[in-house]
Amino acid sequence: MASGKSTVGRHLADRLGWSFFDIDDEIERAEATSIAAIFDTRGEAEFRRIEALIIAQHVRWIERGRPAVLALGGGAFAEAANRDLLLQNGIAIWLDCPLEAVKHRVSQAVHRPLARDPEKFETLYRARREYYAIADLRIPIESDDPAVTVETILSHPLLK
Repeated sequence: MASGKSTVGRHLADRLGWSFFDIDDEIERAEATSIAAIFDTRGEAEFRRIEALIIAQHVRWIERGRPAVLALGGGAFAEAANRDLLLQNGIAIWLDCPLEAVKHRVSQAVHRPLARDPEKFETLYRARREYYAIADLRIPIESDDPAVTVETILSHPLLK
């Protein structure tokens, strides 16, 4: 959460000439409501169900020849079914942003339901790292400039 996935994803897709999809935006569009509202009225389990459906839909499109960069919500990769689907059908990239930078970014955002409580957020950040570590690439975020991160991604030996 707040590692720069959407911003970096857009820039990466542009450099590759691919489509870009922010899964959270796709969920909000499909459900005609905000993610915060889904969490508040239907709960996290229902949100995760919807999220998995949207991810699977995009993977099917990619399999049919529509290359894309997908920016996932912070918890999507922690779900085993999502993680397996993504690892089998693409390259998963972990944008490893320092806790202090992420805390600063989420402190300015009221639309993030899982970041409302700072202590719970830090616990969540630490717990999710074990899942993120399974990603194909770990990209340390050392700059707020998305172009720097995109260059780091594109210069990784796995993508050569």
